[in-house]
Amino acid sequence: MSGHSKWSTIKRQKGAADAKRGALFTKLGKEITLAARAGGGDPDANYRLRLAVDKARAANMPADNIKRAIERATGGKEAVEYEEITYEGYGPGGVALLVETATDNKNRTAAEVRSIFSKFGGQLAGQGSVAWQFEQRGLIAIEGGSGDPDDIALAAIDAGATDVDTESDPIEIATEPTELLSVQTSLQDAGVKIDSAELTMVAKTPIEVDLDKARSNLKLIEALEDSDDVQRVTANFELPDEIVAEAAAS
Repeated sequence: MSGHSKWSTIKRQKGAADAKRGALFTKLGKEITLAARAGGGDPDANYRLRLAVDKARAANMPADNIKRAIERATGGKEAVEYEEITYEGYGPGGVALLVETATDNKNRTAAEVRSIFSKFGGQLAGQGSVAWQFEQRGLIAIEGGSGDPDDIALAAIDAGATDVDTESDPIEIATEPTELLSVQTSLQDAGVKIDSAELTMVAKTPIEVDLDKARSNLKLIEALEDSDDVQRVTANFELPDEIVAEAAAS
C-alpha cells in the first residue's frame, strides 16, 4: 500500500482527461460487459459486476450505457465477445509493467501494445516475466469528511482490512481480495461514505527510479492507457514527489 496514494493522484488526473474524451465510458463499459459475462447480469448476485456498475455510476456514466453494456454480455442485440489478456513488459530503467486489456481482436491489440512499448523505450516480455512482482488487493477509497480518520481506520481493521493509509486523500484501505465485500459492507453499515471500491493489482516491492526514468515510464503508461483496448496499467516503481506535484498542477 505504501505510496499507492501517489498513484491515485495521477489516476484521478488521468480519469478527468479520459472523461472529457469519452474514453472513460468505453473502458467502464467493457468492464461491465466482462463482469456480466463472467457472473451474470444481476449486480446483487455478481460482486464484480456490482463493483463495475458502482464505478460507472461514480463517473456519471448514463444508466442506458450501463444497461447496454450488460446486454452485450447477456444475449442482447448488441452482444460483443471481449477477451481479457494481460501483457507483461519492462519500461525504461527496468520498471515492471502489467497491461490488462479487453479486446475483440487480440492480434490488433498485441500489435498495438508491442508498438507502444517499443516507441516509448520499453520492451514487451513473455508471460510470467513480471507478474510475480505483483499481487491482487482490494482497495477502498473513503471521501473526506466521512468521519474521524482514526475511527475509520479502527473500523476498517476490525472488519478485516490489512492496511489503512489515513494520510492520503482520499483515505485508502487495503484488503485481501476475498475480504473486499465484507469490509466495504461493514464500513457502509457504520455510516462511512465510500468513494470507490475495486480489486486492483499492486507491486509487492516497489522500486525507485530517477526523475527522468519516472517521467519516461509515465509517458509509456499514458500511451498504453490511451489505447481503447487497455483497461489498466500497473507499474512497480515509486512515484517521486515532483511527479505528483506536476500532475496536481496540470
